[in-house]
Amino acid sequence: MIKGCAVENQRRKFITQLAGIGGLAAAPFIGQAASAGAQVNNIRLSKNKGQTRLVFDLNGPIEHKLFALHKPERVVIDLKQTRLMNSGLLEELHNENLKGIRTGVRNMHDLRVVLDLNAKATPQSFLLEPAGGQGHRLVIDLKDPQQRAVKKENKLRNVVVAIDAGHGGNDPGATGRNGTREKDITLQIARRLESLIKKTPGMTPAMIRSSDRFMRLRDRIKKAHQANADLMISIHADSFPDKRARGASVYALSVSGASSETAHLLAEKENSVDMLFGNVDLSVKDKMVQQVLLDLSLTGTIESSLDIGSEVLNELTRVGRVHKKKVQQAGFAVLKAPNIPAILLETAFISNPKEERKLRSPAHQVKVAKAILRGVGDYFSRKAPPGTWLSQVKQTYTIQRGDTLAMISDKFNTPVSHLRTRNALHDDRLKAGQKLIIPESS
Repeated sequence: MIKGCAVENQRRKFITQLAGIGGLAAAPFIGQAASAGAQVNNIRLSKNKGQTRLVFDLNGPIEHKLFALHKPERVVIDLKQTRLMNSGLLEELHNENLKGIRTGVRNMHDLRVVLDLNAKATPQSFLLEPAGGQGHRLVIDLKDPQQRAVKKENKLRNVVVAIDAGHGGNDPGATGRNGTREKDITLQIARRLESLIKKTPGMTPAMIRSSDRFMRLRDRIKKAHQANADLMISIHADSFPDKRARGASVYALSVSGASSETAHLLAEKENSVDMLFGNVDLSVKDKMVQQVLLDLSLTGTIESSLDIGSEVLNELTRVGRVHKKKVQQAGFAVLKAPNIPAILLETAFISNPKEERKLRSPAHQVKVAKAILRGVGDYFSRKAPPGTWLSQVKQTYTIQRGDTLAMISDKFNTPVSHLRTRNALHDDRLKAGQKLIIPESS
């Protein structure tokens, strides 16, 4: 009898050693070794969005500990005073990351569960009280860090709008009859536009010149590229010997000639501030080849520039008179930004005393900035760059009679400001039958 007890003690000691991380006892021994306490009645496995979840169905509350081990990758769960009722269910619990599950007895009465993994994972656990017809549950989540990294890489970005306040420093630009300097007006409007864009979901401003300093044209383009701009807006104020000249104009680049004599003369005036061949560091020395390559890189952006310019010009008609009803084209050096659509905006004639007073007015400056933003919003609502928040469409919704933006916002759990931005809505008026783009939440 004594000999039998010694054999049993040795067997128990051997089981306890096996319960260590190096090798665990098989589940059938658990029922024999564990004393009365909590029970694991079932283990359920699921995977969703890069996360493996195991749910332990229990017959009551338990105490547990959770930790990870590496090389090889494992997650260990210790359940105090607990036993597993059916070891057979472990055979089916595996997926591409979970190789399998081992169990054993620890400290004679505790259940140790080891999850063998194919890759590193971050474990988390929490206990659930009985609810919805289910009893106590222990939930183990294994989050795949690679999945999180991919998700972070694929995170949608904002559209970047480069705002270029024309002139600056020792280049004052045009001067009005009452002494108003173009460089001051352009910076003031640029700052107001920057403030508005900062408040617009899905957009980020990038100021080219944020103080009264001179910048060469190539440096302005370089800064827009460094900001990874999706659009560049160069803000100016026009001037003409005849003080009766008035109205706003929008210009885009032309590689084949100006669309009017005025556009040609204006481009010559602006470009004379500093000579610019192009800001692209091309790896060929032949000037003719360089020009051809530069023209090819620019041609693809001109169409977009004209499209954006048309939207902005259309919005400027709501603010005041426009000098030219169509977007003009000329060889402005500041618009030679390869792969970045760019427009040059002449906000008004600073040489016209009436328009000079308007340009000095903070209220009018805000109106101009809002018009620019509306035009940009109209364009990006149709042609936002891939990978940006504005390019994403969750679904569309057809407006019903009686709908309001607030109601649609609640229905789709999307802020009203996001609905306005993604659909380029300038106010809250809606029409029955109109389709709204419901954006992904940012």
